[in-house]
Amino acid sequence: MAWAQYRQSMLTSFDDYPIHPGSVPIALTGTSDANHYDRYFFNGYRRDASLYFGVALGLYPNRHVVDASFSVVLEGREQISLHASGRAPSDRRDANRVGPIDVQIIEPMRRHRIVVDSPDHGIRAELVFVARSSPVQEPHFSMRAGQRVVFDYTRLTQFGHWEGWIEIEGTRHDIGIDTSWGSRDRSWGVRPIGPPADSGAPTGSRQFFWLWAPVNFDRYAVHFDVNEYADGRRWHETGFFLPDGFEEVDEAQNVDYSITWRSGTRWARTFDMSLESVDGTRRDVSFEPLYDFQMLGIGYGHPEWAHGSWKGELAVGAERWSLPVADPCAPHHLHVQTVCRVRHGDDVGLGILEQMIIGEHHPTGLTGVIDPAP
Repeated sequence: MAWAQYRQSMLTSFDDYPIHPGSVPIALTGTSDANHYDRYFFNGYRRDASLYFGVALGLYPNRHVVDASFSVVLEGREQISLHASGRAPSDRRDANRVGPIDVQIIEPMRRHRIVVDSPDHGIRAELVFVARSSPVQEPHFSMRAGQRVVFDYTRLTQFGHWEGWIEIEGTRHDIGIDTSWGSRDRSWGVRPIGPPADSGAPTGSRQFFWLWAPVNFDRYAVHFDVNEYADGRRWHETGFFLPDGFEEVDEAQNVDYSITWRSGTRWARTFDMSLESVDGTRRDVSFEPLYDFQMLGIGYGHPEWAHGSWKGELAVGAERWSLPVADPCAPHHLHVQTVCRVRHGDDVGLGILEQMIIGEHHPTGLTGVIDPAP
């Protein structure tokens, strides 16, 4: 009886399409690892940086959980967040919505709609992401801790504009396509999700160094990321220059950066990066931090709304706090997207520098697990 139920429950609507990458139904993941996930992320901002928002929706098939969050920063001074979590639907067709947060694909790789409708929490929105560039596939992320797979996932990143509105406690904030920028990513595979499980004998110290910087300018966008070990060796890096329109992108053959820390934090005081193309063209880009978007606002490292955590058939909640936070090195506050004014030659753009830094990093002087910079 159990076997018959298992077989019946695996076939879903997408199995009627010729999209199978293997021999099993779409509902089955390529691994039984509880950390398998499939995620949407969007950010958007007015060009004057007066408003910034983030959206995340994640499906965790092997945990049978789906969750989503929507978070807004107003004037760099206050962050307001809405969270939802529930049981994952068996059919992926229904997996783009949880409670009051809905991510809709209008046209794949071109247009997406975000709908948020939680009047009980005073948060509503209807926003359309309009792509301005081709999506780029970042190099595959892969890392092991001893025998155990920690990271094994693919991510695409894309740049665009937004149009629509956000309403907070009855006050509507309009978002215009000519006055906004943003970016999105899609990632799927395996990475640490949900409550940590006992992993047996230790295989090394706790350490993670991550910088990710998608930036919009008037006629183009640039993208950068690095992951490094404590001694500065890189296990992942990305660099792209993307002209407006769906044209061929220029992938950097070399990326580099310099960073200094704000005292008492693990966040950048200054940041500069360089992208070098195959033909030798070098693009130097400098960042001026404006304010920090707390990633726990969309579930990352949240003490209560952490990704992939089972909170029942459906749970919805909201919260708000003042910025900057008083305890920047508290574990749940380490992960930020710093909104930055960005300069490349005479061009001035806007983007973010995402930072998630745990453990030592010898090249930049960080010590301990979460010790602040002096």
